[in-house]
Amino acid sequence: MAPSGPKWQENENRQSERDVPVVFIGESRHPVDPKNRVFLPKRFHAGLPLDEEGNRAGVLMRGFDGCIDLFTKQGHSQALWKVNMDTYGSRRDRNLQRAMLRSGHDFTLDASGRLLLPAHLLEIAGIDRDVVLLGVGERIEIWAAERWDALEAENEAAFIEFNSNSTEKPGGQRG
Repeated sequence: MAPSGPKWQENENRQSERDVPVVFIGESRHPVDPKNRVFLPKRFHAGLPLDEEGNRAGVLMRGFDGCIDLFTKQGHSQALWKVNMDTYGSRRDRNLQRAMLRSGHDFTLDASGRLLLPAHLLEIAGIDRDVVLLGVGERIEIWAAERWDALEAENEAAFIEFNSNSTEKPGGQRG
């Protein structure tokens, strides 16, 4: 007999929602408080699954280009898999894996929706006061505002150059 009824449909809907990849988008700026906490906007909360205690949770780790990466636990596992499909790959691959994993930090948002940023990640990212939270697909990047502003100026110039050359595809390929 095939499962049916409202309870089955409810469980089926929940399962299909979990199977849809999380996509974080948008940008916002926030100060880091004296206790190294930063407010995470509500639009990002829905992408973070609940832990066993019912809190929004995920993983922070050293990002590329001088930021902190925020992942769901599933997104973190997938990112590590992409970087290191072969655990015993080249020495460079193993060193990258070590750098990513040793900086990792599980987190939960507090009742006010704030994220505690560990001191070692703040230091790596050069964050001391204001941050930019940037949704970039499967992760949220947390940038020192000054560092992001400098990179954004470079990005804007590259975007304008790319846009003016309509025959170029993303990744620098010509079409």
